[in-house]
Amino acid sequence: MTLADTQSNVAEFSVSELSFSIKRTMEDSFGYVRVRGELGRISRPGSGHIYLDLKDDRAVLSGVIWRGVASKLKIQPEQGLEVIATGKITTFPGQSKYQMVIDALEPAGAGALMALLEERKKKLAAEGLFADERKRSLPSLPKVVGVVTSPTGAVIRDILHRISDRFPLHVLVWPVRVQGETSGAEVANGIRGFNALEPGGPIPRPDLLIVARGGGSIEDLWGFNEEAVVRAAADSDIPLISAVGHETDWTLIDLAADLRAPTPTGAAEIAVPVKAELMALVDDRARRLSTGLQRFVSSRRTELRAASAALPAPRDLLALPRQRFDTAANSLERGLIVNTKHHRSAYQNTSARLSPIVLTRLSTKARQDLSVIADRQQRALQVGVAQKRQAFTALEARLTPARFNQQTELSKERITGLGERLDRAYLARIKDNAIHLDGLQKLLKSLSYKDVLARGYAVVRDADGLPVRSAASVTSGEALSVELADGTIDAVAMSGDASPKKTKPAAKKKSGAKEAPADQGSLF
Repeated sequence: MTLADTQSNVAEFSVSELSFSIKRTMEDSFGYVRVRGELGRISRPGSGHIYLDLKDDRAVLSGVIWRGVASKLKIQPEQGLEVIATGKITTFPGQSKYQMVIDALEPAGAGALMALLEERKKKLAAEGLFADERKRSLPSLPKVVGVVTSPTGAVIRDILHRISDRFPLHVLVWPVRVQGETSGAEVANGIRGFNALEPGGPIPRPDLLIVARGGGSIEDLWGFNEEAVVRAAADSDIPLISAVGHETDWTLIDLAADLRAPTPTGAAEIAVPVKAELMALVDDRARRLSTGLQRFVSSRRTELRAASAALPAPRDLLALPRQRFDTAANSLERGLIVNTKHHRSAYQNTSARLSPIVLTRLSTKARQDLSVIADRQQRALQVGVAQKRQAFTALEARLTPARFNQQTELSKERITGLGERLDRAYLARIKDNAIHLDGLQKLLKSLSYKDVLARGYAVVRDADGLPVRSAASVTSGEALSVELADGTIDAVAMSGDASPKKTKPAAKKKSGAKEAPADQGSLF
């Protein structure tokens, strides 16, 4: 039996039959398995599925988590995390490879999660997100408190009940999932959402935030260790209290928050004071203020009485000034009488000196002084007029018609000389421009294609009047015009194998025109 006969007896499979047969064999042989390994490459396409690699030091196993399973995972796969994956082995016929369809994913012990948590803590601490300088003080009496937690759990009921008991105020709840794949993103969005509210807007902006969740395992609280949540808490402009888990639990948001509360109820107690205690404190302060004020007034009253006892009686204080006043009043009457007599005597002496003879003498003297001043002003005026007349006469002598005519003649001579110089300069400028223009004309003529046409060449133009630059751009039957030195000829382009038609003898060339070179080719 030959090899060809043996091969003809082997069953034939199509590619699909063989691939699906291998798929069924692997699925039947392994069923559900648990695989321990380190997560390598992780891909999250828009479909919602998760593609990843499980690896150890010697092999790599491809894995896939379908979207429905991925949304229920307790922890999200991260590169470098050591996990235990539960699922079944199957093949992907489209790429001829085997893979594991993962139904459950859990960390390979708490040590793996703690190692990842410690690594992330060091990374964020190096960025300064946990620094004490970033911490803000809490408001002593907030008007609005924002709570980021689940709206259906016992946590929100405990917080609302505790706030209502201590100091009722406005509480805003941002509902989020506190466990699962999307819990971290929702908590981060809640913190940023409260910070995005505008003060004085339709929704009041909280003065204080509380991020709360009940206790649980490290896997349950893992959403509060995500980097997005930590960064949102560190970037919050509103003071934030972290109340995640019980007092023994801790997450990375506790390090980024402004204050960590041991429990959600403890966060409510930290956030608001007890109203009754505040009222008692205010009453005590008011009572102490009133008592102190009364004691102060009483002390000042005693001091005032002691000071007034040492002062003399008002009657004694006014006795001496009243006596001085009476003495001054008596002296004033006598002084007025003496002063009146003195002024009367002075007036009589003055009136005796003002007799009519004295007044006449003073008037005559004043008139004489006035006459002397008038004579001096008259003489000064006459001298000034004479000086002005002499100056005017001298000026009149300079402004004679002869002198004016002489100046006119001189000006005419200057104008005539300037006119002659202008004519000469104008003619010289015209001559220079004519020479320059003639040079430009010769240059233009040397560069013009007209001289080339005079040497026997021609310019071929198409129907639009544009020059034809190559024979390939001309089609058979196209109308053309040929410009020669002495005129233009209309022509029609023909194909290369067409025989040219007989044409009329060419007209005589003008005298002086050059013959075309013998080796010049035909355009047609």
